[in-house]
Amino acid sequence: MRRLRAAFRLARAVLHGVHGLLIVLLLFPALDQRARERRIAWWSAKMFRMLGMRLEVQGRFRPGAKLIVANHVSWLDIMAVHAVCPEARFVSKAEVRHWPLVARLVDSARTLYLERGRARDALRVVHQMAEALQQGDTVAVFPEGTVGDGQVLLPFHANLLQAAISTQTPVQPVALRYADAAHAVSPAVLFTGEITLKQSLWWLACGEGLVVQVQVLDAQGSRHADRRALAAHVQALVAAALDGPAPAAAARAAV
Repeated sequence: MRRLRAAFRLARAVLHGVHGLLIVLLLFPALDQRARERRIAWWSAKMFRMLGMRLEVQGRFRPGAKLIVANHVSWLDIMAVHAVCPEARFVSKAEVRHWPLVARLVDSARTLYLERGRARDALRVVHQMAEALQQGDTVAVFPEGTVGDGQVLLPFHANLLQAAISTQTPVQPVALRYADAAHAVSPAVLFTGEITLKQSLWWLACGEGLVVQVQVLDAQGSRHADRRALAAHVQALVAAALDGPAPAAAARAAV
């Protein structure tokens, strides 16, 4: 029965992914940005339901321009933030553009791409981020630079935070945590090493009581900040949030 239920969840998730692609291709050209963001939020939240997961949110994002800084646990992280803050423009690794189906969906959210193998490309992306922030956009980054195991934070790289400092834009930390019925940090969401997207989807569909917890922390000022000190400060805030009790009991909303 468990495998049958997982197969059913997986089929629903794939169909929902195709539905999202049709929305992007057929509806987005006729929609303004606000209408697109409403659909991004709806689609992202529903994907968790299709996989049998529950989304819990604590805290609120500040209005206006901001740089969201989050820990990186899973390829689901972008959807988790988009379900609450659909206007976020993520900085993503350029390889995502080669993922089937996912690439077109990611493009539709005005993603900024970073060539991780090219040292000078970070400077180009920082300039793009600064322009977006000056225009009032929300930009989001995963400063660990890669997916972790959800147990221990990797060091927060400071380079991309320069965009917020240069534009004096607030930085808003976000702590992401995936739990299940038996684990405070669920092994079902692991996406490290040689784990493929196909394997990850199957493990998620097989999960029992999976919950994604999005804890939005207070925005931090960036004016005249040192980027390394700011990165360390934000990392400490996220680490403290993850080490504390799960935010489910105090969740603002469950989607």
